[in-house]
Amino acid sequence: MADPKFEIQMLHDRVMIRVERDTEERRSSGGIVIPATVKMANRLVWGEVCGAGVNARSVKTGDKVLFNPEDQYEVEVQGQLYLVLRERDLHAVATQQTEHGTGLYL
Repeated sequence: MADPKFEIQMLHDRVMIRVERDTEERRSSGGIVIPATVKMANRLVWGEVCGAGVNARSVKTGDKVLFNPEDQYEVEVQGQLYLVLRERDLHAVATQQTEHGTGLYL
């Protein structure tokens, strides 16, 4: 008999985020090559919301969000790594609407 499958539902204001890990080298705006082994201190990263609790008010599944990946809870589901954090720990949401935006685009 096969194991039953369970859908993951986030609780309260928790958000599950998929982060694309940088496995390649990067280039600075000046053209300097930054190896993948270099760790950037206090660097915020972008991720995609894969699930949000019922009390999360500003984000929904599919949004791109900016957050600090350090000191967050990690969970592995079917070989994919996700982070779980509170909505208040998010710093920005990338959106197509410009009513309260910064004027910067991804």
